[in-house]
Amino acid sequence: MTMMDYDLLISQAQAITADEPDLIANLSNLSALVFDQLDDVNWVGFYLTREPDTLVLGPFQGKVACLRIPFGKGVCGAAASSLETQLVEDVHAFPSHIACDSASNAEVVVPLTVHQRVVGVFDLDSPTVGRFTQHDADGLSKLGRFIETLNWNQLNGSQNV
Repeated sequence: MTMMDYDLLISQAQAITADEPDLIANLSNLSALVFDQLDDVNWVGFYLTREPDTLVLGPFQGKVACLRIPFGKGVCGAAASSLETQLVEDVHAFPSHIACDSASNAEVVVPLTVHQRVVGVFDLDSPTVGRFTQHDADGLSKLGRFIETLNWNQLNGSQNV
């Protein structure tokens, strides 16, 4: 597997979101872009903070997913509560892991914050244990910093923007 060029991926993300103000449209296209560009992933998407301390399923690519995840539970909840990117080689060894798809074995989750508040997380799963490296976590975190610059203020029902 070749190393992903995250600078190129971010350039592509900037290009497809440049003229679109709608957050959901942009998150939908970004999940499709990343799903298409990264090898060996089976789920790429977003969970959005739509209620206090709860992530709700947002735009994604992949199989049916969990609808709601409390902050602090599972890899996504850990990212939301710690504000740190979670790089998990084997999700089955992660305390409080939520098995939305039994085929997923590795995960990386990037918390997304705007004005020091968690607006959601960017979540990627792979069927391969150890699929994600620190290079991936760093590159996806950098992509997350770009995603935070999108128009989060228009997200109806968000408690955090």
